[in-house]
Amino acid sequence: MGFTGEVPVLEGAFVRLEPLAHHHAAGLAEAAEESRDTYGFTWVPGRDGFEAYVDAQLGRAADAAVVPYAQVDPATGRVLGATAFLDPRPRPSGEGLSAVEVGYTWLAASAQGTGVNTEAKYLLFRHAFESWGVARVDLKTDARNARSRAAIAAVGATFEGVLRRAARSWAPGEGTLLRDSAVFSIIAEEWPGRRAALEERLAGIRERRVPAQ
Repeated sequence: MGFTGEVPVLEGAFVRLEPLAHHHAAGLAEAAEESRDTYGFTWVPGRDGFEAYVDAQLGRAADAAVVPYAQVDPATGRVLGATAFLDPRPRPSGEGLSAVEVGYTWLAASAQGTGVNTEAKYLLFRHAFESWGVARVDLKTDARNARSRAAIAAVGATFEGVLRRAARSWAPGEGTLLRDSAVFSIIAEEWPGRRAALEERLAGIRERRVPAQ
C-alpha cells in the first residue's frame, strides 16, 4: 500500500508545504543556486535539471511511493526548497500506514537556520502521526553528514544506528558507490512530547523574529 488520496497543503508561520508541481521548477532552480556549499552529501540538481527533477518526483508520486512537496515562504511565495514523505509501509492488516520516512529534503542557503526546517519537520511529523496514524516516522542521512545528523537530532528524532552500505551515495564523485546511512526515528508514543518541544522551539523562533517595538 502506498500513498493514496489528496495531498494536503501543510502551512505554518515560516513555511508552506505545497504539493510539488511543474510551476515550482524555476523557483527550485533559483533556490539551489544561492549557494551549494552545504550540498556535499545531498543530491540537488543544477539549474537546468529541475524540470527532470520534478518529473521524476511526480512519477514516484504516481506510483504511490512518494508525496513530494515544495517548501515555500508563506509571506512572499518564494520557493525555498523541497521535501517529501517516502517509503510508506502498510499495517499488517493492510489498512493504513504503520510507518513512513521523511526525506528528499534540501533548502536554499538563505533559508537554512531560520526555523524553516524545524517547522517543516513539525508539519510533516504532525500529519504522519495525527492524520495517518503511523506508529513510526524515520529519517536517514549519509553517516558522514554531521550537519544533517545534527539537524535531525535537533527536531527530536532518536539516533538508532548506522546501516552499512545501505544506500546510494550522493557525494560528489561517488555516484557508483554505496554509503553508510545514519538512521533516526520518532515513534507514536514519543510524539506528544516531541510535539510540545517543537512547538516551544518554534514559539521561541517567532519571538526572535518579531522586531522590537
